[in-house]
Amino acid sequence: MAPILYLAFLISGIAGLIYETTWSRYLGLLLGHSAYAQVIVLVIFLGGMALGAFVIGRRSERVKRPWLAYAVIEIIIGLFGLGFHSLFTAASALGYDTIFPALSGGVLLLLAKWTIAALLILPQSVLLGMTFPLMSAEVLRRFPDAPGRVLSLLYFTNGLGGAAGVLIAGFWLIGRAGLAGSVAAAGVLNILVGVAVALSARFIRAAPRDDVVHAETMAVAPVPIAEPRPASAATPGIGLSPARLRTVLLAVSAGTAIASFIYEIAWIRMLALVLGGATHAFELMLSAFILGLSLGAFWARRRIDSFENPVRALAVVQWMMGALALATLPVYLASFHWTAALLGALDVTPEGYVAFTIARYGIALMVMLPATFCAGITLPLITRTLFRGGVGESAVGTVYAANTIGSVIGVALAGLVLMPLIGLKALLIAGATLDMALGIWLLGLSHWRPSQRRKLVAAAAAATVLMIAGIAWQARFDRALLTSGVFR
Repeated sequence: MAPILYLAFLISGIAGLIYETTWSRYLGLLLGHSAYAQVIVLVIFLGGMALGAFVIGRRSERVKRPWLAYAVIEIIIGLFGLGFHSLFTAASALGYDTIFPALSGGVLLLLAKWTIAALLILPQSVLLGMTFPLMSAEVLRRFPDAPGRVLSLLYFTNGLGGAAGVLIAGFWLIGRAGLAGSVAAAGVLNILVGVAVALSARFIRAAPRDDVVHAETMAVAPVPIAEPRPASAATPGIGLSPARLRTVLLAVSAGTAIASFIYEIAWIRMLALVLGGATHAFELMLSAFILGLSLGAFWARRRIDSFENPVRALAVVQWMMGALALATLPVYLASFHWTAALLGALDVTPEGYVAFTIARYGIALMVMLPATFCAGITLPLITRTLFRGGVGESAVGTVYAANTIGSVIGVALAGLVLMPLIGLKALLIAGATLDMALGIWLLGLSHWRPSQRRKLVAAAAAATVLMIAGIAWQARFDRALLTSGVFR
């Protein structure tokens, strides 16, 4: 039964990114196509998902049949998708014919537009945020012995679907079906997923057999969830009480999301100078970012359950993520020369454009993949650690909500405040510094001997300062190079 659920979640991921891609175009017609409008759309989308994950995450343990709730929500999302074009047309007509002319511009007009935009996509976004906790609850109940593997595969399948959905929508679907046809196609996918999961009920009720990964195959036996422990008692192998562990890991979940979206905003703006600012270039960059996350989760699927000290492992991953993000700056500067060589080598033909597009995707992956690969490990690892550390099933929705809230903060902070204030290079360095600082903090909380802990923290802090200073000095942004531009 697990393959059916994973396949359903992959298709749901495709539909979700088709929505995001088409919604950004729809609302661009309402809000304008400026960078600020894109940020507002992303904030509404992510904020709704955070709200949905938080609401259902607190109640998932009371849901007797998560698969049925998941199926119903997928069908409702699909119905919204089928009716979205008509809703948008009616809302736009109401706005431009009645509401907007009555407002004399300025702040009130902006607020009216943002309110209409929120009403159009917020309900679907809330429902989309509920899908991951519900699907996770169902699969975790079926395979409780290997929560790390289950969660990693769910993140992987949903992320892989998202990376594909961006490319499908941008390169094929919108051009052939238009915005109305694309959003309706996503709705049909959601309905098919919901119906398929609902019809698979008789298989879901069956007890899992050979595909169950038993606890005895793991290198370290997990801590039983039901084992009572005082709130002040340290979690075995970690050295933190359950309450303290929950606070720390939720903070890291939000913090790493802030850093990741700082990276995303910085990389997309930087690579637009290399790859061009066209729609296809943006979709290549977004797909590369999501693909890196999903590949990291896939790599972690067989390793997370065997970590002796998951907090220590998370500390290393966080620090490496920041270090690899810093290391992308020299790669980014070299990509200008790679792109110039490509433009000189390829003919201006349809076939040449296909080759150029594939090469641009490769460049985006070279810049984004190392750090996003690490980012893809963090959420499954955090969720698994909390799940085994006494929080139980509600850990899924809580971590997902905290991470999504961090994403909202990261988007708004990077796009509206930091980028205009400090520029792209300093913006990327700021995100890397945050990730490396989180790694050092986690090292300090890890279950080491005090003297050994102090030495490790001091060494990591010194390495962080040296690396930031070295990369900042070596990767100098040449204004003439950055403004040389790419035109095809």
